[in-house]
Amino acid sequence: MKAVFIREFGGIENLEIREVEEPVHPKGKEIIVRVRACGVNRADILQRRGLYPAPKDAPQRIPGLEFAGEIIKIGEKVKKFRLGERVFGITSGGAQAELIKTHESILMKIPNGLNYTKAAAIAEAFITAHDALFTLSKLKRNETVLIHSAGSGVGIAAVQLAKLIGAKVIGTSRTAEKLEKCAKFGLDVPILIKSDADFADILRKLGGVDVILDLVGAAYFRQNLESLKKKGRIVLVGLVGGAKTEFNLGIALSKRLTIIGTVLRSRSLKEKAQAIRKFERMLPFFEDRTLKPVVDKVFKVSDVRLAHEYIESNKNFGKVILEF
Repeated sequence: MKAVFIREFGGIENLEIREVEEPVHPKGKEIIVRVRACGVNRADILQRRGLYPAPKDAPQRIPGLEFAGEIIKIGEKVKKFRLGERVFGITSGGAQAELIKTHESILMKIPNGLNYTKAAAIAEAFITAHDALFTLSKLKRNETVLIHSAGSGVGIAAVQLAKLIGAKVIGTSRTAEKLEKCAKFGLDVPILIKSDADFADILRKLGGVDVILDLVGAAYFRQNLESLKKKGRIVLVGLVGGAKTEFNLGIALSKRLTIIGTVLRSRSLKEKAQAIRKFERMLPFFEDRTLKPVVDKVFKVSDVRLAHEYIESNKNFGKVILEF
């Protein structure tokens, strides 16, 4: 089978399409899916550079954390799915290949009305956002949430999910155009981040926020703590703005803040399955188009280098997808 392959860790020139071994026949609750579309995420960029190794049970040189396709083989204990069904899901790696072997507990049926490309844009972004907002930070109706990098895949998903339950949604971006687009998905208050901007001042004037979904990290952390109300919660999802910072512990103590770190990729199969079961309740909202996967650009698998260049340019609003 063909797969995206990292020849050496480093630059984009090390990406190639290579013939690799097909997964062996599935056993027990294992399933083999013919991949029709798969997402490209910043994690793939980092893996290519050698900065984010895949877990031990995943391919080290075949990237890809989410996919959509149809089932072509099933193990003898599979009960939830049948041959030929359209499915999508997450994985720890290896999704950017024509075939992938996975487990029935981390697969979902594609909602009616969605094609493979749209389905491939759901899993990583929406499950991450759903888990962070509802399972970890326990965001409630009428609370206020701040979503950094609101124009990213996870950011757009979080805006929609927070709005769905009746929360007030504030979002940041360094691009005014992305904030304008986010308004169509429920963003109530846009904050354009400039190099010298202090968003904490803006949020204090607005009364502060209950929850922060942070995809940036160190660069925003001090202001995050200043922006939270008493008993506020912050969920750290990304570190594109750095991993190390200094901050005043007294703020966290006096406000009785909760600081939570999360990652989806390295969780156990059981933990991933739990997150997916909770998220599955949202699937009907994709069928009635209350929730919408946002695909910015689609590339052929053979153009994977162009997909990486596009993501690294920070131009994308929503997901970048590869199609087989």
